[in-house]
Amino acid sequence: MARGDAEVAIPQQAKPALLAGGNPQIAKAEGDAPVQAYIAAMPGWKSDVGRRLDAIIMRTVPGVHKAVKWNSPFYGIEDQGWFLSFHVFTRYVKVTFFRGTSLRPVPPGQSKHKDVRYLDIYEDQLDEAQFAAWVKQTSQLPGERM
Repeated sequence: MARGDAEVAIPQQAKPALLAGGNPQIAKAEGDAPVQAYIAAMPGWKSDVGRRLDAIIMRTVPGVHKAVKWNSPFYGIEDQGWFLSFHVFTRYVKVTFFRGTSLRPVPPGQSKHKDVRYLDIYEDQLDEAQFAAWVKQTSQLPGERM
């Protein structure tokens, strides 16, 4: 380094904070980049589940619209609303189907919201074929406006 040249420090990307249950804290934003940041920050085996969910959704619904809202990835059809999201908890990843009671078979997790159903995914327990079938069905229903 020549005399008088200053060394420029390049800031390193800080890892997102993990909230209760290990859920990554990602700023609210539209697009693939914040969703990928969320998935990369998911702890342990849950990050692999996040990558698999994202890949299945993208394969099943070409052109899917993505965003992170309330520290959760959301998937939908642009100008039609959101059809699902997921969230990290201590022992599982919870998928929310906003029109879940209209799916066949109905996802197992009940909700206090009339139309919502949940799928809790534990380590090594993702049925990819069933999940893809639900994604296809739910993406064809009216989405949730949020």
